[in-house]
Amino acid sequence: MEGLNDLEHAVLDMLLSGSGDDPVLAVLREQASAARLARRERTGVGFFCSFEVPSEAPTIVEHPNFEISDVEAELEGLKHGAGFVLFVRDGRLDMLEGFSYDEPWPTEIGNFRLAYSSEPRVRVPSL
Repeated sequence: MEGLNDLEHAVLDMLLSGSGDDPVLAVLREQASAARLARRERTGVGFFCSFEVPSEAPTIVEHPNFEISDVEAELEGLKHGAGFVLFVRDGRLDMLEGFSYDEPWPTEIGNFRLAYSSEPRVRVPSL
């Protein structure tokens, strides 16, 4: 996706990864490949990235509002790591939130390691 930094891009890729036959994730991956970053807001303890998805991109019709939040990170500069939530609204990628656990977000993102918070992953709503 155009406009994301390395961490945001890696988190989004991991949140949207999964079985190639999962139709919801396939639609969201197609949206992400055409979308761009509309706005990034830093909160001091994380960030919000809002997306702009082209109108011609496919949309999820059934269960159009949900979140995916099973990726966590170890980040240089954070003792307790970070969590992320991807918001899908009206069947479209809406926003990615990143947050620390009760400590300031680093001003520079150096090394990071991503992992799923649980295995197997909880499935997103199906089409």
